[in-house]
Amino acid sequence: MPKIDIDKIAATTGSGYPAPYRLLVAGREKKRLGDAGGLTQFGVNLTVLKPGAASALRHWHDQEDEFVYVLSGEATLVEDGGESVLRAGEAAAFPAGAANGHHLVNRSAADVAFLEVGSRAATETVAYADPEVDLRAEKDAQGWRYLRRDGTPW
Repeated sequence: MPKIDIDKIAATTGSGYPAPYRLLVAGREKKRLGDAGGLTQFGVNLTVLKPGAASALRHWHDQEDEFVYVLSGEATLVEDGGESVLRAGEAAAFPAGAANGHHLVNRSAADVAFLEVGSRAATETVAYADPEVDLRAEKDAQGWRYLRRDGTPW
């Protein structure tokens, strides 16, 4: 099994979100471990959230499962049903098709690091849970694109 040199993986800090929504994830860094290992059936990211940063907009996936495991620090899991704290050694899972808008927010004074694991469906629709977020994401053979809720492109 090839060892992945995590220190040599460049961290990505940007977001594909349209401009009005990018600020929420400022302070998020991802290292795409699955890509570095050549995985094609599921993705694995090592994600770090600086204080005040969120993992994503509150969302849920139609076709893809998601799993997070906290390695260090403390994150607040925000879901449709409320909030809970995830600490090192704790995890959360989000089955595909379960309409439960969720994301992690770092409300602490220290970084939080976690693993994100998700399936890689050929097609996907991501719904965003907050009513003021006029956004949905779709993936097909051409890749990802962001649309408004009514289907018009951003």
